[in-house]
Amino acid sequence: MSKTPPRTTHGHHGDLVVFLIGMRVNRWWRPDVWLPAFLAMAPMLRELYAAKAAAERGEAEDPGFLGAWSQVGARGPTVVQYWRSTDDLYRYASDPAAEHRPAWRAFNARTRRVPGAVGVWHETYAVPAGGHESIYVDMPVVGLARATSIVPVALRGERAAERLAS
Repeated sequence: MSKTPPRTTHGHHGDLVVFLIGMRVNRWWRPDVWLPAFLAMAPMLRELYAAKAAAERGEAEDPGFLGAWSQVGARGPTVVQYWRSTDDLYRYASDPAAEHRPAWRAFNARTRRVPGAVGVWHETYAVPAGGHESIYVDMPVVGLARATSIVPVALRGERAAERLAS
């Protein structure tokens, strides 16, 4: 097994979109409303990773999805997704054949029946080329580096300002 170098950064150059999405359980006693929303994210992420892998093999069009990671807090989960562009993100979100649209319709139907039981939120950040930098010290490959590629810090700059300029 190869060891990750002690100081790394991501190797992505160009524009980038960071999409945060989460849910908040407001009424724990209503799993009929919040549990389906919680469970809906895994099939979407599997679909996105499968589409990305198919594109890398040359079998499909590149969906623009770079990768994601998740965390669960006291009131619910948050997923951080990395995309190549907002157009790619919006194309997936509005695709009637993708997992997202039926999950969104089902969520809306459930929450209309039981308002306030669960909340959802998202934030989208369009980051221009040269507007993102990272450093990972004594870490496994995580975050943007895991979604794109990992390179030694020396290739992009030892300081944050140097990495932003590269």
